[in-house]
Amino acid sequence: MTSNKSGSRMTVPQAKEAMDRFKMEVASEIGVPLKQGYNGDLTSAQNGSVGGEMVRQMIKKQEEAMAGNK
Repeated sequence: MTSNKSGSRMTVPQAKEAMDRFKMEVASEIGVPLKQGYNGDLTSAQNGSVGGEMVRQMIKKQEEAMAGNK
């Protein structure tokens, strides 16, 4: 049986590069020193804040699109 981390699977694999860029952009915006590759030296709070902010921004964009604002 092969192991597959849920975080490594994407619904649209072609979007992986764009999501990686988005993740780095968000990390920079909120001051988390995220880098390409291994980030085990960061706390779970730091890593979680990046993911949380990504979700907030994606939800905001979707809400704006649904409201016809963008």
